[in-house]
Amino acid sequence: MILPWHASAFSKLEKMIKQQHMPHALLITGAEKIGKFELMQQLVGVLINDDEKIRRDNVREDLDCPVLIRRSNYTNMIYCRAGEINEKTKNRSKDIRIDQVRAFCEALNKTADKLQIGVLFFGDQMNINAANSLLKTLEEPRENTLIIILAHNIENLPVTIISRCQNIHIAPAYDQSTCQWLIDNVNDTQNADFDIAQLLENTHGVPFKVLSELSEGGFINYQNYQNQLLNIAIHPLMINKVEDFEGNELEVLKCLQNIVIEGIRLKSTNKQGGLIELNKIINDVDFDFLFKLLDDIYQAIKLSKTTVNIRLLLDNILIVWSHITHLKNYPQISVKY
Repeated sequence: MILPWHASAFSKLEKMIKQQHMPHALLITGAEKIGKFELMQQLVGVLINDDEKIRRDNVREDLDCPVLIRRSNYTNMIYCRAGEINEKTKNRSKDIRIDQVRAFCEALNKTADKLQIGVLFFGDQMNINAANSLLKTLEEPRENTLIIILAHNIENLPVTIISRCQNIHIAPAYDQSTCQWLIDNVNDTQNADFDIAQLLENTHGVPFKVLSELSEGGFINYQNYQNQLLNIAIHPLMINKVEDFEGNELEVLKCLQNIVIEGIRLKSTNKQGGLIELNKIINDVDFDFLFKLLDDIYQAIKLSKTTVNIRLLLDNILIVWSHITHLKNYPQISVKY
């Protein structure tokens, strides 16, 4: 069954199959948890005419032993993924290593009567040597071979890789069919406690992220931060009543980041969102100031991994946010280590 927010992307793939124009390399992109792996499974199920066989592959689960590549239940299919244990260091790698890609390419270079499929996830986690090692196979593909690369952030892939693949992008989804899918896949209590459309806005249109946040209880704290942040922008004096932010600065910054991104989306499309307070804020705010604030939030999140005083940095950003609808000039936010 096609996920509703995959319909557009899958229709492009179906057209390629019907017209026999399937490329030798596909690049499936989209936000984390948008369902790139599921779209790949749907495609492969059609190509080999056996959906069940592919869905029995448990390759997303971590193994306790070192491996370079993994085999599928479909004989002519292999996977290469980040997170495998390095045989030399015995540590779990965060990226896809060159030795993995070499094994991946070697396996695909063997002669096969049936369609050979290689899936690499996630491509933007290849180190530069691994990416370079993949180039020759992409440049000189064997007949009857399909390479599928999944990637969260296409900008983290070398241009040389991108240019040799046909890109299929899964766009964020806010439509009614996606909302209905979520309603059908959460329990009655969660449906009663949360506005599904609003949750989609909070996650920037990523349905699987909605489900994971609900199961982990993340939306309860998130909603608390969100309500306080919106209140600060409307009632600036409320900035003095944010005790909950202590020790949770990074989570608060990410929540504000989502609010600002959603505000930019609504203002650029001239639409009303589900948050009354946010609608009021974007009506009165300078569009350019939202982008400047978003840049500062991105920088603050990046600096949170250093020795910066994250509480002071958050306070400075909150001061700007509390005056965002009244600013005449955008101030420079100072950073102290």
